Amino acid sequence: MAPTVKEFEGILGCPIGGRKPYIFSGYYPSMTRVARVVKISELELDRVKQSRNGVVGIPRKCLEEKAETLASQGEWVSFMDVLALLVFGVVLLPNVEGLVDLVAIDAFLSYHHNKESPVVVVLADMYDTFDLRCEKSSARIVCCTPALYVWLVS
Repeated sequence: MAPTVKEFEGILGCPIGGRKPYIFSGYYPSMTRVARVVKISELELDRVKQSRNGVVGIPRKCLEEKAETLASQGEWVSFMDVLALLVFGVVLLPNVEGLVDLVAIDAFLSYHHNKESPVVVVLADMYDTFDLRCEKSSARIVCCTPALYVWLVS
C-alpha cells in the first residue's frame, strides 16, 4: 500500500501536467540566486549559512525573521517567496531540525523559476524516509505528515 505519483499529485494539490519533474543536479544553488529571492544580501547569507551533519543550509529562524520583516514592510510578493521556501524546507523536504538545506532551496527555486514539479522528489524523499526509519524501529517519521494524513484519510 503505497501512494503513486498520480495519487501524490492530488495529495499535494500540485499536478505535474506538462511540467518537467525536479531532479537534484548535485550542485547547490548559488548564494547570489538565493539572495535575490529571499531579499537578503549575499554577504549576510554567507555569514548565516551553516553546516550540520554534512547538510548545508540556512537557519530556519533567519528565514522566519526575514518573512516577518517583509510582512511588516508590506512586501507581499517577497514575503510569499520566503514563506514558500520555508514550506519546502520545513514541511516538504525536511532534513535537519532548524535548517532549510540547500537541496530544498534548489527544489523551491526550480519550482519557482523553471516550473519544475516537486511531486516526484517529495514522494522519493518520503519513501527514503520510510526506508530509513523502518531500519531504526525506535525512530519516528516526521516528514510529510500533512501529506501522509491526507493520503491515509483518502
